[in-house]
Amino acid sequence: MRARIYRPAKTAMSSGTAKTKAWVLEFAPASAREVDPLMGWTSSDDTQSQVKLKFETKEAAIEYASENGIEFVVQEPHSRKPNLRAGGYGENFATNRRGAWTH
Repeated sequence: MRARIYRPAKTAMSSGTAKTKAWVLEFAPASAREVDPLMGWTSSDDTQSQVKLKFETKEAAIEYASENGIEFVVQEPHSRKPNLRAGGYGENFATNRRGAWTH
């Protein structure tokens, strides 16, 4: 039973960083998924692949895995430079613009 410990990235559909602070312990699939011939659904007999445990810190996730004899791999997150503008969102509607507004 192998697991990976990681911090999830932000979703591509939003610029916010919600749900990216916690660390996740997720089990790797032990068997391949199969397509049901009648309904066309994808299924698997591996129930561990459905388990995702969330932890406040990386150390807590590592400690949990070590105490329960779970083999794990830690994936460090890639840090991202914050996109901060001086005027923020209001800068889009500034009346003192120097150049032409090209929208």
